[in-house]
Amino acid sequence: MTRDHHPTGSRVTMQQVAAEAGVSVSTVSKVINGRYGVSSDTFDHVTEIVSRLGYEASLVARSLRNSRTNVLGVLVADFEPFSTEVLKGAADAIRGTGFELVAYSAGGRVDEHVGWERRYLSRVMGTLVDGAVLVTPTVTDVQYDGPIVAVDPHTGRSSLPTVTADNLQGARLGVDHLLGLGHRRIGMVTGRPDLVSARLRERGFREAHAAAGVPLDESLLRLGAFEQDQAGDAARELLALPDPPTAIFAANDLSAIAALEVAAELGISVPEQLSVVGFDNIPDSALSSPPLTTVQQPIRQMGHDAIAMLVQMIAGEELAETHVTLETTLVRRRSTAAPGGTP
Repeated sequence: MTRDHHPTGSRVTMQQVAAEAGVSVSTVSKVINGRYGVSSDTFDHVTEIVSRLGYEASLVARSLRNSRTNVLGVLVADFEPFSTEVLKGAADAIRGTGFELVAYSAGGRVDEHVGWERRYLSRVMGTLVDGAVLVTPTVTDVQYDGPIVAVDPHTGRSSLPTVTADNLQGARLGVDHLLGLGHRRIGMVTGRPDLVSARLRERGFREAHAAAGVPLDESLLRLGAFEQDQAGDAARELLALPDPPTAIFAANDLSAIAALEVAAELGISVPEQLSVVGFDNIPDSALSSPPLTTVQQPIRQMGHDAIAMLVQMIAGEELAETHVTLETTLVRRRSTAAPGGTP
């Protein structure tokens, strides 16, 4: 049996590297940490052994030695469609920076974990990561040794650098589209009232009606809370009204997809009898039946820009903008048409 074999799944130790290379543990340590006192031949020899055995110093040990881990963290309340898209953007931005990326989840619904940011930042900041992106944080009054960027914080702008999408403009785009098709009874499945993004989307819904001179029927608004089951119940209530809406604007795509499913259950054809517009443009929106017309917020770009800001902050560079708001756009698919089904 060759000396470089080690049990499958076990972590390679510095002692194993030293034994394989025929040098002392202190020599291996000097090579790994780039210290003086090692000849170039020995350095090359030990580096080859390190590479072959797959030795990697732990992040904690690395940070204790260097006060840097070269790792950035993305902290999310849970892995759902929005945070997953943010993570994709973060992965795009990390390439070529010399940093690595770690994702950390609070493991549940946000409303059951208010303040999760403080708890998890205290575990990872400065020990595992050099900086962190908080995705839809419930609180932003967090003070830690290291830079932090917030993506779509519940409370809007804060003392932290933030990246958000233009929720107000986006909602107006979606509702203007329905009004332009001729709809006058438009229902809304609203988001969570404690989130500024949800409140801005409802405000956009109202402003679009006012700008068009179309009276708003308050009985056509139902709470969906960004939860698919609750949104489905809200859509069912709207469609059971004596004078139901001819269109539904949902505060996010998951709610809009729930409305599509309820319409199918009730035998209501989309878009012939009901038009539906969502918000987010998550990947599932293009796969729904029919494909969903939605307002695209550039979620992946939000993750990308947050990481780019974080890298700048770690480098000590001044940010061009502390609070970045990205434009939203309307993505027309097959879930909307004029009342009666005319595209």
